[in-house]
Amino acid sequence: MTVQALLSAAAPLIEAALAEDLGPGDVTTEAIVPAGAKGEGVILAKAEGILAGLPIAGEVFRRVEREIRFAPQAQDGEPVAPGQVVACLAGPLRGLLTAERVALNFLCRLSGIATLTSRYVEAVALYPAVILDTRKTTPGWRALEKYAVRCGGGQNHRMGLYDMVLIKDNHIAAAGSLAEAVRRARASGAKLAIEVEVRTLEELEEALALGVERVLLDNMDLATLREAVKRARGRAKLEASGGITLENVTAVAATGVDYISIGALTHSAPALDLSLELLR
Repeated sequence: MTVQALLSAAAPLIEAALAEDLGPGDVTTEAIVPAGAKGEGVILAKAEGILAGLPIAGEVFRRVEREIRFAPQAQDGEPVAPGQVVACLAGPLRGLLTAERVALNFLCRLSGIATLTSRYVEAVALYPAVILDTRKTTPGWRALEKYAVRCGGGQNHRMGLYDMVLIKDNHIAAAGSLAEAVRRARASGAKLAIEVEVRTLEELEEALALGVERVLLDNMDLATLREAVKRARGRAKLEASGGITLENVTAVAATGVDYISIGALTHSAPALDLSLELLR
C-alpha cells in the first residue's frame, strides 16, 4: 500500500476522530496558549516495538494546522527503542497540542498491531509457516490494521467477503453438506480460490477429495495438525486457526502447516507506548 493509498483509507477516520475529540474547540489550549505562539516537539518511543502509522499521524497534525512541519525520523516497519525520536514537529503551538491525542491514538494503535505481529513472525522464523491476520478488525479500520500487520512482517488473509471463498460451518449447514456447498461455490462463476473450514480429520479427507485449494484447520490440537499435514501430502494448502498464542505458535508452525491465522493480531494487540514532548 502506497502512502497515498494509506492516507486515502485513513481520511474519513481522521476526520471523524478530530470531530469527536475537538468538537466546538479545544477549550484548554485556547485558554492557556496565546494565539500565534510557536513550538517544537518530538514524538518519542517509550517501549520497544515496530512502527506503523507514522504518515497518518503526520496527516492529523496537518489537518489541524497546515503550518505544522512534521519530520519523520523513522519509517513504518522499522523497530524502535525506548527514548528514540520517531518524529520532530514544529509550528503553531495550539495546533500541536490540539492534534496530539488523535495523532498518537492512530500511531500507538497501529504500532501495537505491528509489534504483536512481529513477535509471532519471529516465533515461527525457523519454519515456512506464514502468519496471517483475520477479519476480526475494528469496524472501519480494516485497511489500516491490515497495513499494520504487514508492517510487522505478517501477511493478510482476505480483506473482506469479496476476495476469497471461505466455506465455514454455517455455510455447510445452509447448503446441507460440504460437497453441496463447494458445488454451489464453483457453480456461482466466482473465479476465486476456495478455502474450506474443517474441524476433524474426516472432514479434511472430504475437503481434499473435493479438490479445494486450501483447508482451514479449526482448533485442532498439535497431534491432529501433524496428522492433517501427513494426510494432505501437499494436495491443498493448510491453515491452522483457533487458540493460537505466542506460547504455542512455534509448536503449531513445527507441525508443517502452511499458514497460521491469528485474530488477536488485530482484536487484542496492546498499544505501543509513544508520547509527544515539547522542547520549547
